[in-house]
Amino acid sequence: MKGFSSSFLQKYSQINSSVRINEKFNRIIFHRTRVIVFTAAKRRIFLRSRKLADSDSGTYPNKSLLTNIFKWLDEFICDFIDPPLRPCVDPKHVLSGNFAAVEELPPTACTVVQGSLPPCLNGAYIRNGPNPQFFPRGPYHLFDGDGMLHSIRISGGEAVFCSRFVRTYKYGLERESGSPVILNVFSAFNGGLLSSLSRCVLASGRALAGEFDPRRGIGVANTSLALFAGKLFALGESDLPYSVKLTPEGDIITLGRHVSFGEPYMTMTAHPKIAADSGEAFAFRHSITHPFLTYFRINPDGIKQPEVPINSLKQASLVHDFAVTENYAVFSDPQIVITPAEVLRGKPPIGVDQGKVPRLGVIRRYAVDESEMWWVEAPGFNMIHAVNAWEEDGGDTVVMVAPNILGVENVLERLDLIQTSMERIEINVKKKKMKRKSVCRGNLDFAVINPAYVGKKNRYVYAAIGDPMPKTVGVVKIDLSLSTTVNSGECTVASHRYPPGCYGGEPFFVPKEPNKSAAEEDDGYLVSYVHDENRNESKFIVMDAKSPNLEIVASVKIPQRVPYGFHGIFVPQCELEKLYDN
Repeated sequence: MKGFSSSFLQKYSQINSSVRINEKFNRIIFHRTRVIVFTAAKRRIFLRSRKLADSDSGTYPNKSLLTNIFKWLDEFICDFIDPPLRPCVDPKHVLSGNFAAVEELPPTACTVVQGSLPPCLNGAYIRNGPNPQFFPRGPYHLFDGDGMLHSIRISGGEAVFCSRFVRTYKYGLERESGSPVILNVFSAFNGGLLSSLSRCVLASGRALAGEFDPRRGIGVANTSLALFAGKLFALGESDLPYSVKLTPEGDIITLGRHVSFGEPYMTMTAHPKIAADSGEAFAFRHSITHPFLTYFRINPDGIKQPEVPINSLKQASLVHDFAVTENYAVFSDPQIVITPAEVLRGKPPIGVDQGKVPRLGVIRRYAVDESEMWWVEAPGFNMIHAVNAWEEDGGDTVVMVAPNILGVENVLERLDLIQTSMERIEINVKKKKMKRKSVCRGNLDFAVINPAYVGKKNRYVYAAIGDPMPKTVGVVKIDLSLSTTVNSGECTVASHRYPPGCYGGEPFFVPKEPNKSAAEEDDGYLVSYVHDENRNESKFIVMDAKSPNLEIVASVKIPQRVPYGFHGIFVPQCELEKLYDN
């Protein structure tokens, strides 16, 4: 659940944005801080003498003095304007233990310390996650860190590990500057009215002075990865995807921002759905401006098809994920809303509307407009991630499996208090009604399936046990075939708990024989990174997905600690070879 897409930050460079800074307001801010920086009039004269950076060349005039002034102002806000930081945005708290950042690590040989690596794992497992390149001086939220990819390259039973930052525009700009420049979307507006608006003034000044160009993206690509159209992408929903590749030696290279998926200021979900049979990718973006939701697909050649604006969504909501079936796409409209005007009240722009009734929206998978889009109320159902969806009853029923966020008011402030309920949702397409039921007890999320079953009826789900998310204490296997016959709401058929003091993340399913059409759905392995907090060391583990206790069949000691993170992917050797020439 990363970023808020075409976020509040999109509007830095637009003088006519919803948060306009005028002369009087600037005088109030700087009078209260007892610092005279620029009056608005002087700033306009100063900025007119400057030219904005060219978005294509990426070149900037020499602004060393101006850069130092901006750095000083940023430090002043952190030291004298910010109120005491709450734990959820205090970097000393957020970046403690195995959430602390690590340095990059070039390809380094690993040691297999248990069992042997199965031949089907020839390829690479890569996991994304936040890893700030600078320790924050001011507020910092877990979701704001620079994206870092942690890859384990496997060949012939041997493994090579590598950690590299995703070279986003934001990362490169701040690397050159030596300090943060672009606002963090989740934490910048969590310090009250004065500090939030001071940061708005500073960010506007930086953009107008050419310190950065928001047209080139503001995201950190720290959420997930996806493989489609012959390319591997690192994704974060506050920006367009970044194309990356692995070298034969196991190194990770960022190729660049994939601008063909959108225009300046546009973004894309971190959770596209890839149809295994057609190779198409289905995606969306959400925005703080109308239309608040836009649906689109990308054909197997990587060409984005015409967008479908969803005008029936009347308010900006945090739409993080969705699901597709053979004929439909299903979106959520949760109680988590985005209201930029809240910044003017000294509150974060992302919040929870307790009076709002959540909804689910259904649209044709190949819709050309939203004329057939319809919504159904889903009281008490707040979806962040979708596991899968399919159709039953000849297409009259859409079934979706997803974790429901309980205590949604804690979704940003108190991750440690979040609980989830894994649920089966049935939507009657003809009657436009829905019903839902729990299928498994426990605080479960980061759930995955056999990738070949995306959009099709599947039987098995593998979900991480939160403690809380994104730290996990184990994995459960859920048999969805029991969800229509068992009244107790418990469909767990296998589980594996890590030893005390050991925590993992999202598992990923790798089929044993991906090209065998008759292979059983659960015939494969679950892979993940696990960190031992007692020994301060990390391992890559391989679990047998068919065994009753998800038995560990192989374990690899990682030469560097792997911080807790978000979503990952396994790229088989045949696909890696296609990427070498990119």
